[in-house]
Amino acid sequence: MGTVLLCQIVNNMFLERYYIRSKTKVIYEAYESIRQAAGSDTYSSEKFRRELDDVCSVANITVLVIDANSQIRYESVNGGSELDALLLGYIFGFDTNPVKILEEGEDYVIQRMTSGEDEFLIMYGRLNTGISFIMRTPVESIRESADIANRFFAYVGLGGMLAGGIIIWFVSGRITKPIKKLNSISEQMVHLNFEAKYQGDEKNEIGTLGANINKLSSSLERSISGLKTANNELQKDIEKKEEIDQMRREFLANVSHELKTPIALIQGYAEGLAESVNEDSESRSFYCEVIMDEAAKMNLMVQKLLTLNQLEFGNDVVAMERFDIAALVRNVIQSAEILTKQNGIKVQMKEYPPTWVWGDEFKVEEVFTNYFSNAVNHCSGEKNIVVTLESKDELVRVNVFNTGAPVPEEALPHLWEKFYKVDKARTREYGGSGVGLSIVKAIMEAMNRRYGVENCYNGVLFWFELEGCEENVD
Repeated sequence: MGTVLLCQIVNNMFLERYYIRSKTKVIYEAYESIRQAAGSDTYSSEKFRRELDDVCSVANITVLVIDANSQIRYESVNGGSELDALLLGYIFGFDTNPVKILEEGEDYVIQRMTSGEDEFLIMYGRLNTGISFIMRTPVESIRESADIANRFFAYVGLGGMLAGGIIIWFVSGRITKPIKKLNSISEQMVHLNFEAKYQGDEKNEIGTLGANINKLSSSLERSISGLKTANNELQKDIEKKEEIDQMRREFLANVSHELKTPIALIQGYAEGLAESVNEDSESRSFYCEVIMDEAAKMNLMVQKLLTLNQLEFGNDVVAMERFDIAALVRNVIQSAEILTKQNGIKVQMKEYPPTWVWGDEFKVEEVFTNYFSNAVNHCSGEKNIVVTLESKDELVRVNVFNTGAPVPEEALPHLWEKFYKVDKARTREYGGSGVGLSIVKAIMEAMNRRYGVENCYNGVLFWFELEGCEENVD
């Protein structure tokens, strides 16, 4: 639009001047031809006539040339004879038409004349050779030409603007559409969504940018995935470290508490012996028995803690082998027969055929021994212990039941924790350390087998499972 307005302003200001100057140049060239012909006295030749005929026909100029005797030497076919009276009027100075002199030379005058509604550009003069001449060319309306040119430029400008707008809309759409896609992909990448990919196949800079964004998206996804994995592992390590620190603090506190009483007893009775509090041999023997008993309890607890530590930290290898669980259970029960009889406990177990299982035989024996010892220590009421074996779904389940008071429901989940004791006073009576069931937990988890405890209406049932084998295999 600005270009069209500028063209209109230029037309209005300079088109008329340019048009007059062009016309003046044309008639001046014709004047030079006449002057050269007059100087060489060739204005009567055929060549001179052809030159002026060409100028007149091409530039629409009317020419009349007369000599000093007023004889016509050349007149153009487009009305040259009509200029005879006009030339005489200029020469003798009686022409009354309004004129505007544009240029005046030594032997010529160029002026602009209006005659009625017509306007002409006229050049006339008298050469020193006596030759007089006059040339006239019509001047069209400059304003009309300017108006036509302005309207033309306006139409062209509007058409150009419309065509340019359509072209710009189409081109900008082709450019901005992939840019919008890239912007959408980048926004999704900001929110850590790397599924969106640029699908364009352009062979220009936008296509290259889209391919690079796809590579960047994949690289960021891999990097963030790696960071998340590392962060997750780090979080696990931190939690494990915190758990280990907490276990260490609890372990030290529990061990200190458990050792405090036997150490105090040993120290007290040892000081009594040293100071000869009692001189009789029976008293000294009693003091020594107490010291040895407490030392034995401390030794047993330390051994169990060492065993538990090896199991929890994976330092003790589980040796999986095939063995008869029924024979193992009977052997443990027979070994504890004196203890059960002393406590008035009746142990019941059916005669089972050889029941082969897979597991670490020595660790399984420790599990069952802990269960059985726990049953003996807490057996009350009818004082019955019932041991059963159940085979189901390729598993063998060992149950150890004892009559007595059930375990409080809130205490059941904590039975497997180190140094946890439901009844501390009773545990102290039989020398329990609170570590046995923790060892059971560590052994069973090392073999990836289930274990548990259940309250019954008249007692408590502890159980564990092992992988069974085909029966009667030697």
